[in-house]
Amino acid sequence: MGGKLRSTRWKLALNIITIVALVALAYAVRDQLADTLSNFRKVNLWVLLLMIPLQVGNYYFQGKLYQGLFRLLGDRFRTRSMVRMALELAFVNTVFPSGGVSGFSYISIRLKDERVSAGKATLVQMMRFILIFIAFQAMLFTGLLALAIGGQASDVAILVAGSLATLLLTGTLLMGYVIGGKQRINAFFTFITRVLNRIIHVVRRKNPETISIKKAEAAFTELHENFMQLRRNLRTLRWPLLFALLACLTEVATIYIVYVAFGEWVNPGAVIIAYAVANFAGLISILPGGVGVYEALMTGVLTASGVPAAISLPVTVMYRVLNMLIQLAPGYWFYHRALHSEPIAYEDDVVVQKKD
Repeated sequence: MGGKLRSTRWKLALNIITIVALVALAYAVRDQLADTLSNFRKVNLWVLLLMIPLQVGNYYFQGKLYQGLFRLLGDRFRTRSMVRMALELAFVNTVFPSGGVSGFSYISIRLKDERVSAGKATLVQMMRFILIFIAFQAMLFTGLLALAIGGQASDVAILVAGSLATLLLTGTLLMGYVIGGKQRINAFFTFITRVLNRIIHVVRRKNPETISIKKAEAAFTELHENFMQLRRNLRTLRWPLLFALLACLTEVATIYIVYVAFGEWVNPGAVIIAYAVANFAGLISILPGGVGVYEALMTGVLTASGVPAAISLPVTVMYRVLNMLIQLAPGYWFYHRALHSEPIAYEDDVVVQKKD
């Protein structure tokens, strides 16, 4: 009885926090929403409606990406369940200001009842980011090539794209190096855990070890073992990588559709580079949905790539607002159902095995 009551209180508290976060997000984008409404008369609404099927495709590919990664680790989830989870994660990462960290916590909690360990869920989310980063690098090269063909590859655009590609490559290699060694991963993440415990202890002085070091080490060891399982079968990552690339392409196509709706056929390379830079910055932004940072960076990169700010700013704002509206409504619906313990569905043949 007590456990059920605590669970009810936890869900109620999370619902209240979510509503407050949604209100905060709505307040943060109020000016952008007003600008979007005022710009509707300037656009071709029929072209703008193409955003919807492109976003449906985007979340389908994200779902297939998650499905492929979990399948490589031995869990065979249904595609629709992974698409639903991708929408839930998009909602969580947009509404809660954590620079993308919320998604790592949420996916572990979400799949706990499905007998998916925290280490496995964390690795899948981490591999998802790594594959997206690899797709980004391929897109950055394509974007620079498109700008060069159009004669718009300015020194600033080359510097931005080159710096981002180098940063992504270095970060990916370093993360792989850390996770690839059992001693390295335990040493690195145990250090992080100790630092977090010291920070928490400043506020809560009763317990100097809020996060158990032993439990953390066990989770890191499992993360390493699952990573090694993936590394031994690198060729099997080709399908998840393809879905990561398709997810990125559909998102860029969504942005480009807004330009077309405004009657502007800009160089696709400028949109690709701006998208990559803005999304990378959004990952490290602590503001809800990267509001402000995302728009400023995308507009700045587009301007440096030859797209006038008078065009790029209203397009970016309209894309951001409509994109949020498209994903937040279904994301919140699935997130709300998840709080009421709706399970993630396995593929039919695996359900039988699990029950046995």
